[in-house]
Amino acid sequence: MADASRRIMIEAAGLSKFYGPFVAIKDISFSIPEGQIVSFLGPNGAGKSTTMKILAGYLAASQGTARIAGFDMTTQRLEGARHLGYLPENGPLYNDMTPIELLRFFGEARELGSALKNRMDAVIAQCSLDGVTEKPIGKLSRGYRQRVGLAQALLHDPAVLIMDEPTAGLDPNQIHDFRDNIRVLGRTKTILISTHILQEVEAVADRVILVNDGRLVLDGAPAALREGGSLEQNFYRLTGADKRAARAGGRA
Repeated sequence: MADASRRIMIEAAGLSKFYGPFVAIKDISFSIPEGQIVSFLGPNGAGKSTTMKILAGYLAASQGTARIAGFDMTTQRLEGARHLGYLPENGPLYNDMTPIELLRFFGEARELGSALKNRMDAVIAQCSLDGVTEKPIGKLSRGYRQRVGLAQALLHDPAVLIMDEPTAGLDPNQIHDFRDNIRVLGRTKTILISTHILQEVEAVADRVILVNDGRLVLDGAPAALREGGSLEQNFYRLTGADKRAARAGGRA
């Protein structure tokens, strides 16, 4: 599904992760070119977070290679990290810090130097944090905490964003605002967003990659999930949820 005319920014090549006899993911392969927003879809426990942690360099693969902007995230992690903004499901936030303190801490850790003040101002405006920069993060709402997490991921102006369940726990208005922000970011960045929410796919994605039981089962345009049925029907069919429901007497 990669466009050969565009640079590949995210690549999974035969990724597998084993925990003893347990297979978390098996032979996951895909590549994402610059400028694409991709929804990484699957039910809970499908292997989405494991794959994203390997791509971000936070977890070592048992087999295969993960690359960000061409850099191997096992052997060239620091180089790859300069091009990557990563927002895990439970973001790296410190409750006793204020957003301004957190951004300064991450900016200094990333050695942004004289560019730090301008980058802090830019992400505060971009993530609409102006009114809460001096409040302890632990006192902020879930929506604002998610904005702070996104701000730290954007602080070094990376070309690639990887986000794990970024709208989990947000209310409908917060989800709407977050999706609007992703659409804007997608004009200049390559984005991979994991989710198990079907509506997320149609709302923001150019492409969907569907995994189930640790294996890739679909890679295509969002319309591919509608072929021959509704979005929900095809998701349940591809993930086996319809068979499980039938065995349970119709209870999902």
